Amino acid sequence: MSDRVSIKIPRPLYVRLQQVIGDSGFSSPTDFIVFVLRDLVGSLEPEKVGELSDDELVAIRKKLENLGYL
Repeated sequence: MSDRVSIKIPRPLYVRLQQVIGDSGFSSPTDFIVFVLRDLVGSLEPEKVGELSDDELVAIRKKLENLGYL
């Protein structure tokens, strides 16, 4: 069983998202949609103090490497 599902959105919205994300760093409208939904859902949940997501840990590691700490 796959850990992904498909969600249908209107094609004009998908095309518009392709235009919006042009040089944003997102590789696809799907990546952008997942980012926005995670952000939205995350803002609705109470904050978990002391717990970092995998993405947050990767970003912190990159910053520390860039600063020469790792």
